[in-house]
Amino acid sequence: MAEKVFAAIDEQSLVSMCCDVINIPSPTGHEGRMADYMRSLWVSMGLQVTWQEVEEGRANVIARWEGDGNGQSLMFNGHMDTSNSGEEEFLTGIGYKAHAVIKDGMIYGLGIYNMKGALVCYTQALRALQKAGVRLDGDIILAAVVGEIEKTQWKEFRGREYRGYGVGTHYLVNHGVLPDMCILGEPTDMHVVLEHFGSMWVRISCTGIYVHTAFCEGREEMNSIRRMLELMPPILKWIESWEKKAAYGGKKALVNLGGIRGGHAWRASRTPEKTDLFLDVRVPPTIPMPDARRDIHQVFLDLEKKHPDWGLGFETYVSVPGARINEDHEMIRAIDRNHQHITGKKPERDVVTWCSDASVLSRYGVETVNYGPSSGPRDKEGEKVRIQTLVEITKVYALTAAELCGVQL
Repeated sequence: MAEKVFAAIDEQSLVSMCCDVINIPSPTGHEGRMADYMRSLWVSMGLQVTWQEVEEGRANVIARWEGDGNGQSLMFNGHMDTSNSGEEEFLTGIGYKAHAVIKDGMIYGLGIYNMKGALVCYTQALRALQKAGVRLDGDIILAAVVGEIEKTQWKEFRGREYRGYGVGTHYLVNHGVLPDMCILGEPTDMHVVLEHFGSMWVRISCTGIYVHTAFCEGREEMNSIRRMLELMPPILKWIESWEKKAAYGGKKALVNLGGIRGGHAWRASRTPEKTDLFLDVRVPPTIPMPDARRDIHQVFLDLEKKHPDWGLGFETYVSVPGARINEDHEMIRAIDRNHQHITGKKPERDVVTWCSDASVLSRYGVETVNYGPSSGPRDKEGEKVRIQTLVEITKVYALTAAELCGVQL
């Protein structure tokens, strides 16, 4: 069976589809054209296709290849939105643009790495099973979802382009798509990611006076930016402590100073009445999100007690728990066997500090692993994946799906 499946994988078709999906811009909130492409393709393959309109102009596309029995179902889930828009002037590499380039055995282009390449591999794996005449007991489900990229609405930043962080997969499981297990083809370099950190976004703010520059003499310390500078040392001290005590799997619990906002660039002759500091706190899968919030909230309470008249504010506005799957799960064992069969060695394990839609799926009881195609991290040239990697993981996906969904002999 394996040889028939491998013979049915068409590298030229795979590369052509990769170029197609790269050439369709699909930043968060604008996945419509990409969804139309996926629907048309999956319908042409004779799959049972469901269109889930998450909101106007945005839809998940779900394709089901039904088995002949009542076996286990496996979902391959991938997001259509890209990490960037392709229009950023400071990202000049060919892999940051929605234009496919093939060079030195690599495919470059926005989304090929995160994670349109995986959607291609899912499709080609299922097509190979069809061509090889394989029949299964259980269903294979392909899901192309919107809004996975880490974005959220806040204040004036509202609208569909800010609705990410799992909105598509939340909609998917809320509306009845419940497989037994799921593979996410996030860019793991074909490593098996059993666990990943969660993410909590925190805002800490302080207020100050709003006066003309000419009238602030003697009251400079009431400037909210100056006050934030005084708040920073204890916050940085907490960050250092958190990164060590919440470390997990050999990885620091990183905290990013994600943004700072205060004052008015168009009116620098006024003191800023408020300054906000934004943090991205990475939380290991072993620490509940409320406990992580309590930890950083205590720092805020201490600062508020010290500066009661500074109008300090605190808010958590993103909470995405970490995810994990047991190494003994049958899906992991199947991936191990088939990866070794294809590459000659077992896949490496990894714990990562980024998070994925496994956070959503695992909360619904869908056991999920991250295992996907990439060829090293993004560099100045942007996103890229080796063609050989795409072909190899397509083979692993096909064999693993056949094994888990039960081949009818």
